[in-house]
Amino acid sequence: MASLTPISQSHSFLKRPNLKTPPPPHISSSFILKDFSYSKTLSFKLPRMVTRSAVVSATTAEKPGKRYPGEAKGFVEEMRFVAMKLHTRDQAKEGEKEVKQPEERTVKVWEPTVDGYLKFLVDSKLVYDTLEGIIDKAAFPSYAEFRNTGLERSEKLAIDLQWFKEQGYTIPEPSSPGVTYAEYLKELSEKDPQAFICHFYNIYFAHSAGGRMIGKKVAEKILDNKELEFYKWDGDLSQLLQNVRDKLNKVAESWTREEKNHCLEETEKSFKHSGDILRLILS
Repeated sequence: MASLTPISQSHSFLKRPNLKTPPPPHISSSFILKDFSYSKTLSFKLPRMVTRSAVVSATTAEKPGKRYPGEAKGFVEEMRFVAMKLHTRDQAKEGEKEVKQPEERTVKVWEPTVDGYLKFLVDSKLVYDTLEGIIDKAAFPSYAEFRNTGLERSEKLAIDLQWFKEQGYTIPEPSSPGVTYAEYLKELSEKDPQAFICHFYNIYFAHSAGGRMIGKKVAEKILDNKELEFYKWDGDLSQLLQNVRDKLNKVAESWTREEKNHCLEETEKSFKHSGDILRLILS
């Protein structure tokens, strides 16, 4: 992996961050998952399990002579299409999800804490450690296509957690959301490569878009605008993402339509697990 950008020693935020509580912005409670442009305003909802109908509408039985939404551009576009349908209209113009549960509604007072953010970073690191370990082991040959993509986040997160430790914070142990997701990914990767690839795609691509926006707003509120390594990439991010899109499309070329649909249907679970981890920021 290319050398990591060192943290500047000249910034005032190397001292323990000044925890402040500015007026809360109008932020909804759910994660923006796009492939992955995102809205100019910060309006994200914490993902939760949604009804299967949103996915079924994009993966119903194939009709002769008709393509699946996004199919003409490659399978990544199909995945993006399904992911976008699982957003609300407030999050994305393509969104179709209706807000039905209290936790899906707009959070009027959004107050992230350093302790909650540390839980989020620790659980995120466990998930990325797991993903990168699975790719390195490559139980299925197709996984090896995604080694050293430049999107890896584990080493970056290690640097960030060390920084927090140096500021005097206690680094917590991974909590239930991260442990549960990591175990699920391990099990899935050994028996269901199509479903695993769905999680791989959604985790990395979501972080490159909505995840970056969330990190920026958290930094503004509780870290004196410090930019964590978690939100930095070595090289041109847009090109790194395109390289992975090409690889994903290549791998999916060998899948049957049934296997592709199975992959798409796993999107709901990816949203649920990622949302459980994201909610830790507000804990």
